[in-house]
Amino acid sequence: MNALAYQLDFAPVMENLPRFLSGALITLEYALIAIALGTILGFLVNLGSLSIWKWLRALSAFYISIFRGTPSLIQLYICFYGIPLAFGIDINAFVAGMIALSLNSSAYVAEIFRSGIQSVDIGQSEAARSLGFSRSYTMTHVIFPQAFKNVIPALGNEFITLVKESSIVSLIGINDITHIADLVKASTYKVFESLLIAALIYYVITMSLTLVIKFVERKLEKKYAN
Repeated sequence: MNALAYQLDFAPVMENLPRFLSGALITLEYALIAIALGTILGFLVNLGSLSIWKWLRALSAFYISIFRGTPSLIQLYICFYGIPLAFGIDINAFVAGMIALSLNSSAYVAEIFRSGIQSVDIGQSEAARSLGFSRSYTMTHVIFPQAFKNVIPALGNEFITLVKESSIVSLIGINDITHIADLVKASTYKVFESLLIAALIYYVITMSLTLVIKFVERKLEKKYAN
């Protein structure tokens, strides 16, 4: 049986490189905004899980379980299709994608903060309380600063994950890297080449972010080692 040899031809795809780069900027925009909003919301959810009120702790645990226990794609569809149909609210694709990614990220960030707080020696809290500091003062001035230092690498990894997870917004028409690849392969019929270029751009972004995170980690290790 004679196999048809596929001839790679990147020329038609490379002509669309500016479109890929614009898609990369949109991907980074989604990741940056989602990690910023997710960090703020995740921190608040984590505060709820540390609350003295049982109902607030239960609500925070339920929130985290919902967004960690359901697919991010389903969450996106609920934001883009479900909420407008159920409540008559007009949500454009950009906002729907941002809400879905931010909410999803916040659940993971809340767990990151929880792990960071647990990593702080309990003796720190006990010592502060023995000195007469209130619970809120102890958390704000003793526990949180140390926990935040510990969670920076994990937050960086969450940022990298968001860069890749953001590809789901292509399904609602956002011109990110993945959607641009779909458009280019449809217009050039160069499916394999288009996907390879998209994968390469994702790889360059994630590896660059990895190097930045490692640089920050080394700086923090030197700072707190002195």
